Amino acid sequence: MRIWVDGGLRETGDATVSVLDHGLTVGDGVFETVKVVDGRAFATTRHLKRLARSARGLGLPEPDLDEVARACEAVIDANPMPAGRLRVTYTGGPSPLGSERGDAGATLVVALGTATLGTGPSAVVTVPWTRNERGALTGLKTTSYGENVVALARAREQGASEALFGNTQGRLCEGTGSNVFVVLGGRLLTPPLSSGCLAGITRELVIDWAGAEEADLPLGVLAEAEEIFLTSSLRDVQAVRRVDARELSGAPGPVTAKAMQVFAERSAADPNP
Repeated sequence: MRIWVDGGLRETGDATVSVLDHGLTVGDGVFETVKVVDGRAFATTRHLKRLARSARGLGLPEPDLDEVARACEAVIDANPMPAGRLRVTYTGGPSPLGSERGDAGATLVVALGTATLGTGPSAVVTVPWTRNERGALTGLKTTSYGENVVALARAREQGASEALFGNTQGRLCEGTGSNVFVVLGGRLLTPPLSSGCLAGITRELVIDWAGAEEADLPLGVLAEAEEIFLTSSLRDVQAVRRVDARELSGAPGPVTAKAMQVFAERSAADPNP
């Protein structure tokens, strides 16, 4: 595998960053995950714009998006595979030990690994921890993923593939790496960004393409929704068959199946919507 590190491609064994990099020592970084199928990345422009928004929100130097795009293309070309996960990581760079950043400049790493796409209906669990909808990192896709690691481990222990969070107000928010949609009274709904959820790229497209609406929803909506599905860059639209102990028979339901079909057709027609 060849990985882009600060200006060029490196073999895996030579693709290194400083042990004092702020992304490693304090999680001071942002990232994007982009789906790649047969050498073609999906929604690259949207992902790179969000990378820049997250960097600004974290107070990092503005990334050179032209350089990031070149790095993505170089990594994809250097690592041919039928389906992949392209990871773009942008950090505060080498810094003193502690929260203060140094002046060495940011670090850019782009890597591509294999991915399994198009998985079937999934089980999810709710977790007792909350998303802080008013936190300093709310809405930013940062490398500070510790609470996601803990929550996802809880989900795996219970035979599920994803964990869902409420926020501090007891409202439905998001998963560890996904957005959540519910069908209630025939309406397709998803939590608003004010809930503290990430502005997912697939979420944006499903709202536009499938006619979903944003709605402030209690966490308890998961116990009564007719259908539930998740969205993310690698899941696309994934039906939920179980929430905690509640089974949703017939998943995917008709609304979910339609959203899956529309997303598949529209994304195939335009790789950079």
